[in-house]
Order: sequence, then C-alpha cells, then structure tokens
Amino acid sequence: MAICRVVGYPDLFLTFTCNPKWPELEDFLKNRELNAEDRLDMVCRAFKLKLDHLIKDIRTNKIFGRVVAVVYTIEFQKRGLPHAHILIFLHRDDKYPTREDIDRIITAEIPDKQRDPLYYEAVEKHMMHGLCGSAKRESPCMENGKCIRHFSKRFVDNTTVDDDGYPIYRHKDDGRTIKKSGVNLDSRYVVPHNRTLLLKYRAHINVEWCNQSRSIKYLFKYVNKGHDRVTASFYKSATADTKSDDCDEVSMYYDCRYISPCEAVWRIFGYNMHYRDPSVIRLGFHLPDEQPVVFKDDECLDEVARKASVKESMFLGWFEANKTNPEARCLTYVEFPSKFVWKPDTRKWFPRKSHSVIGRIFFVPPGSGEIYYLRLLLNFVKGPTCYEDIRTIDGIVYSSFRDASYAMGLLDDDKEYIDAIKEASHWGSGEYLRKLFVILLSSNSMERPENV
Repeated sequence: MAICRVVGYPDLFLTFTCNPKWPELEDFLKNRELNAEDRLDMVCRAFKLKLDHLIKDIRTNKIFGRVVAVVYTIEFQKRGLPHAHILIFLHRDDKYPTREDIDRIITAEIPDKQRDPLYYEAVEKHMMHGLCGSAKRESPCMENGKCIRHFSKRFVDNTTVDDDGYPIYRHKDDGRTIKKSGVNLDSRYVVPHNRTLLLKYRAHINVEWCNQSRSIKYLFKYVNKGHDRVTASFYKSATADTKSDDCDEVSMYYDCRYISPCEAVWRIFGYNMHYRDPSVIRLGFHLPDEQPVVFKDDECLDEVARKASVKESMFLGWFEANKTNPEARCLTYVEFPSKFVWKPDTRKWFPRKSHSVIGRIFFVPPGSGEIYYLRLLLNFVKGPTCYEDIRTIDGIVYSSFRDASYAMGLLDDDKEYIDAIKEASHWGSGEYLRKLFVILLSSNSMERPENV
C-alpha cells in the first residue's frame, strides 16, 4: 500500500511458473540419468535465474515501457514447483488505457501455425487451458460442475473492459485449433500472454491487464495467506491392541505446516519469498522518552540506560537532521527516506546518494491515545526539531498532540476515523470493519458518527 500511495495502482499482473523441461535442466539431468524431482536444487536455481532475467527485462529493457515499481511474491504449487505472482507499476506516460493498447501487449488467441510455427508450438505447450468442462469433469479446476477459471471464454472480435473493470480479451472465431488429449481446443481456451516473454522463457507466463484496486487485494491474498498447511490424522493399525478402546479424537488430528521439498531448497538457498522495488522502509516513532530499548537479558539495566544509543532513535535522529540540513526541513517524516538514509552504526541520517526508497509509518490503532495523534500530525508537519515543534500550529504551542490535531483541522470533520476505516478496508474483513466501527463509537470521540 505504501508503493500504491506513491506511484498509484499497478497496471499489469503476471504469473510465472517454473518449467522443469527447460533445455538447460534437461541437458543437466539427461547426462546424469536423473529426473527433475531428483535435483530440486537445480530446478530452484534455474527458476531464480529466469525470474531475475524476467525482472531485468521488465525494468531495464522496458519491454512494457518505463517501470516505476515491481512487486512479486513466491508460492509453491501442488506439484511443488515455484511460482511467482508479479505486479508491475508503469510510468504514467507508458500505460495502456485503450483496448488497442492492450492488444499490443496481450494476446489470447491461437497463432497461425504456417506463418509462426515457433509461437504456435509455445502456445500449444504452455498457454492452453484444459481439458475441463464436459470433456473432463474430474479436472482440478472443476468445482460444482463449472471451471473456476471461467474457461471456455466466449468468442469476441474486440478486446473490451466490462463494468467491473475486468478485461475481456479478443478471442476471434478463426477456426484455428490445438489438439489436447484427443480434443480440439479453439482460441477460447488460450490463457492471456505476451508473445515476446513466451518465446523467450518457454514457460507458463500469464499476463493480465490490472483491475486497479482489486489486483492489490489479489496480491495481498498470496502475500498474507500464510504457509501451506496439511491436516494429518492417525489411526490404530489392525494389529494394535484391541483391548483398550480409549480414543482421544482431538489428539488424533494435527494441523501442521507443510513445506514441499522445493520450498525447503528455496529457503536453504536464502532466496527471497517477497520482492519490492523500490524498497519500503518502516519508520518508527514514539512519544517523548518512550523509545524502545533493546538489550540482552544478562545486561545490567544501569549500563543499558547509560548507552548513547538509548537517546539516538531513528525518530530523534530526524529531529537532529532537521537542525542542520535545510533540505530536510522541506520533508515530512514519510518523505524523509526518499532523500536521506539511516545508518544504524552511527545512528544518524545522511543524504541519500543512490536507490529509490519509500517510507511508511507504523500503523497505530485509533484508540491508542496520544501516539495516534502524533502519527496523524507526522503526515503533515515538515522540519520539526523537537516535539514542541510538532505541537506548534500557527505559532501556538498546544499541550497535547490531540489539541494540535484539532487546531490543524484534522479532527473537526472526523476525517481521521474515516481514513482509519478506509485504510482497514484494504485488508480487514466485513466483520472486522463492523467491530472497528463499534470501537470508534464506544470511544465517544467522534463529532458526527452518522457521517462516519
């Protein structure tokens, strides 16, 4: 959400799946008379190299245009192969707003086998969905008699965007088919893709035009869904002692975290599960003399209190930087990391020389008291050198951050409560939002609850 706040909504959504039949892997395994599942370390290494090259093509080679941000997360499918979900944020001048623009980068049709045989072969191997529906009702994608991926699509002559903002890609009824398991499949079964990426990487690479805010929630589903899990049950064998009929039904079932062999190798290699570019730095803040202090359990508390680092937090370092640097005084706390970098060894902020970074302030619940109002003010106040400067509005120093927030006009219209509900709506369920509103009502601090 911090990236979306700075650069806007994502424009393209890609899913990239490992192909265990890449020529590099097959040559390595064939010479040793092995299968892909015998050397998952090589499978992970190959996928990581391909993924890094794909990100380079997107960012540096600009195959979709200028890119301002890329986010991806790794998951492992039922077969155990690594699988990447990628969001691409394009420059505002390089977006694809019309159906003609979408058709230039995304294709969902069977190519002409005579004119482009290599492309036809790639689509046949990697981008055909099937079989499912009436041809194969036991397919994994079938649920309640319908394909959960909504195949087959309907024939359309032109790409359009429906009322909900979802693209309907062009599927012309041109008579071209691809045979899968003895069944001829037409263009309605082609997964949307980009021709350049498909021919280069020879793997399943689904490319979708984004549905703006809904695509963020879709990615959050994979980022926050947690680890894969398995329910294991235990039963007595036929040869067990039958005299004892005691059975603890609860202890017979265990809810366990499941790690596939491929995921285990991925983590052993230390590869990232999540990737963000530009990176997001979390900014801590605190009330006066309430900064967190980290120490070992065997250290003397008197010695800990005398350490210089106790009085040199990232937040207090922002105050010191504002005293000496004129450029720093033109930035809010959230904007500060874009121009300055925090050095933990010296515990000071220094002017940034390279890399693009986005700042994000820690979330604080509305019922937390003064620290919530401090967070509210940090989004607007620029260049303070002490806490009193944050509480100073139009030359008047207020006794609390709450009073300063009222003086700035941040609380008169209950804006902070509305913003809190909107922020929570990006990740909270309906039940959570209802409970949040009840908590806000019970705090008795809203001026116009009916407006909220």
